[in-house]
Amino acid sequence: MMQNDIDVLIVGAGLSGIGAACQLQKRCPGKSYALLEARDRMGGTWDLFRYPGIRSDSDMHTLGYNFKPWTNAKSIADGPSILAYIQDAAQEYDVESKIRYRHKAVAARWDSDEARWHVDVDTGEGRQTLRCHWLHMCGGYYRYDQGFTPDFEGMDSFQGDVIHPQFWPEDYDYTGKRVVVIGSGATAVTLVPALADKAASVTMLQRSPTYVVSLPARDKFANGLRRFLPTKLAYGLTRWKNVAIQLFSFSLIRKFPARTKARLKARQKEFLGERFDVDTHFSPHYDPWDQRLCLVPDGDLFVALRDGKAQIVTDTIERFTAEGIELSSGDMLAADLIVTATGLQLQFGGGVALNVDGRDVDIHEQIVYRNSMLSDVPNCTNVFGYLNASWTLRADLTSEFMCRVLNRMDRENCVEVRPVPSGKVERQNYMSFSSSYIQRSIQQFPQQGSEAPWLITQNYARDLASLRLGGISDPALSFRRAKQKVDDDRPVQIRAAE
Repeated sequence: MMQNDIDVLIVGAGLSGIGAACQLQKRCPGKSYALLEARDRMGGTWDLFRYPGIRSDSDMHTLGYNFKPWTNAKSIADGPSILAYIQDAAQEYDVESKIRYRHKAVAARWDSDEARWHVDVDTGEGRQTLRCHWLHMCGGYYRYDQGFTPDFEGMDSFQGDVIHPQFWPEDYDYTGKRVVVIGSGATAVTLVPALADKAASVTMLQRSPTYVVSLPARDKFANGLRRFLPTKLAYGLTRWKNVAIQLFSFSLIRKFPARTKARLKARQKEFLGERFDVDTHFSPHYDPWDQRLCLVPDGDLFVALRDGKAQIVTDTIERFTAEGIELSSGDMLAADLIVTATGLQLQFGGGVALNVDGRDVDIHEQIVYRNSMLSDVPNCTNVFGYLNASWTLRADLTSEFMCRVLNRMDRENCVEVRPVPSGKVERQNYMSFSSSYIQRSIQQFPQQGSEAPWLITQNYARDLASLRLGGISDPALSFRRAKQKVDDDRPVQIRAAE
């Protein structure tokens, strides 16, 4: 019989959730825990997305867990390999026995008198309520049940197929079809070369360009080290090498954007040739890392364009027609299949509604603490990875931080901890990237402060010092001991949702 009052409840059984469960077993072996997974399989993004060519857009030596070496020869890995890696971790730490599939957390209410969360969960057998001491949110940053597709005029008139990559049909046959992929982000640049081998034609239609950079699919340094060093040591050295490169290159790119643009353009011309119009198709109006850079392993997108297996069109859509897409320039793109790689529907914390002592939490009015907790929300952590580096780097640190806090609470007989900001904290947007998919959802996310511990750094080295090495004793963290009475007169800074 399943236990309904547990120590730690993990929401989500994807890359972050499985990693968090493994961290709990390693660092807090006495804690009971369960994972809630809304779908019927583990893996999260890497099980949900099945479109052709699905792969990581980060190297697996940093996207992998810090406790489980990635040993595949390819550093930029395909989706099935990443899913197998997650499943192996779950099996190695006996995590799957703790996963409750088809359990979707929809709301959580904190009761200070009980020092417990009451979590409402939709299941195949109706709604249940679970109780837990700590809530760890690993539901990712987007809705699994809904992608983003603009309301294009005339979509209903198109006589072919329209597919959003998030819901690619199993065994869909696109052989011999004329394909138009709408978008210029990571999904689009992955799909185009993957579709090109079987489709009659593939056109990447973008409203505006994105910075696209080529990196080797295989890490020669990592593969060489494994021949001479123990696996864990080789993995650790490679991981730190890649972290250092990410930190250095991000800082350099932000400091010298014009020089970066010139180098990217020169590299693209090496792949595409001097006759290709790089200025039109690969020169955005913004600076590098104002939005996320797109990675193409071994320049596969450039190779497909150069070899004539695919083409790229930079224009806006006037309307869909029965035969394809009419562009604002007046040109027509004939299509049998249109793929809307137009983005995700973002949400915070898996969309779980929070309530603390009878007050609904307005997420946007809260401030993040070490990008792991929300101001005035007790016993709750949320995983949100980096925008300029691998997601798992911060996911690992957040789960480690949760374990450190839990262990301190046990040592000092505490039942509650919550971050409490002073009135001097200046608020800023949670994410500063200018990407449209971020900006249209920014009001659904909390805010950050202008300085630590309320500042989101996008810097792994600084987060490592804060979350893994930094002290837990912090004036901004308020702990309550087991026999300490709840002070009903203390200032409550949670603002009720409208």
